[in-house]
Amino acid sequence: MGEEQKAILEKKLWAVANELRGQMGADEFRDYILGFIFYKYLSEKIELFTNELLEEDGIKFQSVEDEGLISDLKDECIESLGYYIKPKYLFDNIALAGKVNKFILDDLQGAFSYIEKSTTGHNSEDDFGGLFEEINLASTKLGATASKRNDLISKVMNHLNEIDFQLENAEIDVLGDAYEYLISQFASGAGKKAGEFYTPQQVSKLLAKIVTEGKDRLKSVYDPTCGSGSLLLRVQRELDGSVGEFFGQEMNRTTYNLARMNMILHNVRYENFDIKLEDTLENPQHLGRKFEAVVANPPFSAKWDANDLKLSDDRFAQYGKLAPKTKADFAFVQHMIYQLDDNGTMATVLPHGVLFRGAAEGVIRKYLIEKKNYLDA
Repeated sequence: MGEEQKAILEKKLWAVANELRGQMGADEFRDYILGFIFYKYLSEKIELFTNELLEEDGIKFQSVEDEGLISDLKDECIESLGYYIKPKYLFDNIALAGKVNKFILDDLQGAFSYIEKSTTGHNSEDDFGGLFEEINLASTKLGATASKRNDLISKVMNHLNEIDFQLENAEIDVLGDAYEYLISQFASGAGKKAGEFYTPQQVSKLLAKIVTEGKDRLKSVYDPTCGSGSLLLRVQRELDGSVGEFFGQEMNRTTYNLARMNMILHNVRYENFDIKLEDTLENPQHLGRKFEAVVANPPFSAKWDANDLKLSDDRFAQYGKLAPKTKADFAFVQHMIYQLDDNGTMATVLPHGVLFRGAAEGVIRKYLIEKKNYLDA
């Protein structure tokens, strides 16, 4: 039944996404629709959680007015879920207001701000900060006037509100799968740019199988160019969820936000993932750590700052050579090997030139194979 439910949900979500498609470019409408789905998920998640807490009292979260109880619920939500939403800011309340032609854009912006601010000073702050910044409700691409923007957003939210995300069914991750489907659909329409945020499923599955071979559980998995986080999540799926912690780094802010949303939406607890926004080669954020599994689909033959000062960087020093300025492929390999634990396995996708190009790359390749015997085939 799970596959059938997933297919139905995918079809419905893609239909809603197409409401925005005629208004703007693929990259932009992707950010809006995935953001709205995420907001609905957060709202439904918090309602399920709080209604369970309130079950003995015979009341629902929507009707709570007692300030003391609200404060207690907020503390519980922050502790368990990492965030809090006031009842007035729940997705369905704002969607229903839009359905009766009320102006909802201010409340919607207020909801996004409230969710992010609710995490301030808590362990989840880094995971929720700036998550909705790509959703610009004042963009003229949504409509020339505030009224037209309001009409379009209200229409999209109400179509989403009619879709059951089935969050109460903990046995199957229908929404998580459907979210991945949408990301893959956006990627297929983005051509070469898709590699920035999504690794094709067949490729990510192969990488995941390589790093999980012979293992029932992984303490940690790391992706230094994590895009939307799909490759990290594929590793978890390969082990039926038996991954302790997820680490990733991404230099594109929009994609970084998407990766954090993707983690939360797949029920990875906020304290079990650490996704950072920075250039991995120039400003690595997890250097003090070693990982049991490393997976990556780095940008092919990217330019990087191959300054001689990098030869004093522990990641590159032992090789005696740096990857060329116009081809950072081996720089990513060197970085990943440096962060790989002694019992770890690394799997990456690279352009085929790394197999035969000479000069510095030939020296690095020879060191990896002859001196270190790091390559399995």
